[in-house]
Amino acid sequence: MENLLSTINSVEDLRQLPVNKLPQLCDELRQFIIEQTSKHPGHLGSSLGVVELTVAIHYVFDTPNDKLIWDVGHQAYAHKILTGRKELFSTNRRYGGISGFPRREESEFDAFGTGHSSTSISAALGMAMAAKMEGNMKRNHIAVIGDGAIGGGMAFEAMNQAPYRDVNMLVILNDNKISIDKSTGAMSKYLLSITASPAYNRMKNRMWNFFTFRTNHPNHVTNFFSKMGNSIKGWLFGGSNWFQSLGYRYFGPADGHDVVYLVKMLQGLKSLPGQKVFHVLTVKGKGLEAAEQNQTQYHAPGQFDPETGKIIKSESTQQPPKYQDVFGHTILEFARKDEKVVGITPAMATGCSLTIMDKEFPNRVFDVGIAEQHAVTFSAGLATDGYVPFCNIYSSFLQRGYDQVVHDVALQKLPVIFCIDRAGLVGEDGSTHQGAFDLAFLRCIPDLIISSPLNEHELRNLMLTAYQNAKNQGLPFVIRYPRGRGSLIDWHNEPQALPIGKGQLLRKGEKVLMLTLGPLGNNVTHVLDKLEQEGMKPAHFDVRFLKPLDESALNVFAEQYPVWITVEDGTEKGGLFSEISEFLDRRDDLRNLSTTRPHLMHIALPDQFITHGDIPNLYKEVGFDENSMENVIKKAWGRA
Repeated sequence: MENLLSTINSVEDLRQLPVNKLPQLCDELRQFIIEQTSKHPGHLGSSLGVVELTVAIHYVFDTPNDKLIWDVGHQAYAHKILTGRKELFSTNRRYGGISGFPRREESEFDAFGTGHSSTSISAALGMAMAAKMEGNMKRNHIAVIGDGAIGGGMAFEAMNQAPYRDVNMLVILNDNKISIDKSTGAMSKYLLSITASPAYNRMKNRMWNFFTFRTNHPNHVTNFFSKMGNSIKGWLFGGSNWFQSLGYRYFGPADGHDVVYLVKMLQGLKSLPGQKVFHVLTVKGKGLEAAEQNQTQYHAPGQFDPETGKIIKSESTQQPPKYQDVFGHTILEFARKDEKVVGITPAMATGCSLTIMDKEFPNRVFDVGIAEQHAVTFSAGLATDGYVPFCNIYSSFLQRGYDQVVHDVALQKLPVIFCIDRAGLVGEDGSTHQGAFDLAFLRCIPDLIISSPLNEHELRNLMLTAYQNAKNQGLPFVIRYPRGRGSLIDWHNEPQALPIGKGQLLRKGEKVLMLTLGPLGNNVTHVLDKLEQEGMKPAHFDVRFLKPLDESALNVFAEQYPVWITVEDGTEKGGLFSEISEFLDRRDDLRNLSTTRPHLMHIALPDQFITHGDIPNLYKEVGFDENSMENVIKKAWGRA
């Protein structure tokens, strides 16, 4: 049998195939994704689930002239392969290779860059409005929203506006009942009620079998009834469904793995003007049994055997734990002692390890779905009644809840504990997910304590400090830590509360003072160990708290060390470097001007968006590797 995928190098090639060849192409495309991601890890499950849908969309619509927007973006592997990036796909998410998400700079087929969820309908509506204002009502705009993103508030806002703009837009709801963890909330239950309605599905199956004469091939009669589906559903449910109530023409639910049927439906929908919703049922991980059975684990499983699906684990040498697991075990210890301790996360229960607490206290762990704004304010509400909320959000996702941090938490001085996971560089997910900005955007907020642990012991100590602060109705408290493993094998210390706003001197020295915040301090320790062998002995101070700053210690250091170097895994503008610079300016206003001011240097993320790739290569690019740090310190030593 001819391999069809080998002949497909563009969407034009795809559109030359007869419809009856599309199922074979889908099988080959799915196998290609499995083989590639087994060796070069990425977001497997979501992309396997939309193979047929992707093929059907590009087969029917005139992309890139018609605009296709993928929500979240990790559904887009088949899209990339079909749009001229098949030969490059082995570089997916790798340093110097193609991005794991749609990216406008990468291809004209990537109509909108996406990495965070619930943005597709807003973007598609904006494009559709632009087309309307230009008098172009022929261009189609397709938003594919799935993996739980329809539950995000931004999607609701866009859905609410679109029907009143009379634009040509199709929302394809890729309904797979899961985001990363199982989807939660009323919208998820509502979609399930539509798809599981016995009355509707019995009638649909009977009508389909009757009018196709049990051949399962659509014809003009079944096409007519497909278009009449809204009326049938309205009668069965005693009224219109939610989408119809908003003013959309609703079609579905449809089998998202029947590519021939999808093509027929999309051809019909293409010719209908206005705003439409096409509800498609898919299976996340479709085609790889292990991925279908364990959808959370196979969302991004790492390397695996493409035949069996078995995940390939590294050799079982003893390693330090992941920071997220230290958080998960520590909050469980607190929860066992205090029933007021609760955990909140926006759809990242597994990723942040709140699942550890959830197994024992499911009624005190709240996965609120893809809803960062709600997660923050929900936590604030809990805090008003004496609960101790640990609100765990990834750094790049907290950006979406910024106003709530300001208005609902800090302004009211509510002691919410923000555990910011994935701070700093996260690697292969790239610029949409790098946790570069939290130090800068949080530092300017009044009445906010901001900290970062050097290692796992300090994480546990800071969590206890934040807990005691909350019990005493103190200020809101931020603890930020990176993705990945820590530095200590023996990590399970007895937590000790720390004085808020006090750092620790890790190494006495001369001439040069290293001021570090967070786990990058461990890299600095390794460099200083090496430099000591060469006769250079800089001092090292773990700042620990960005806010409040340990000004008493810094005032002493200012008289001892003529050169300071700040080290942080955040952007150079607005974080530790800015804070120390402003401290020295404040000190200038108070000190005797004859006193020498330390010369300030910095090691931080540059003022640019950081690309995707493995951490060692990214560290070299931004100057976080030990050789780069060593060169900066030697330069400072020479200056001193």
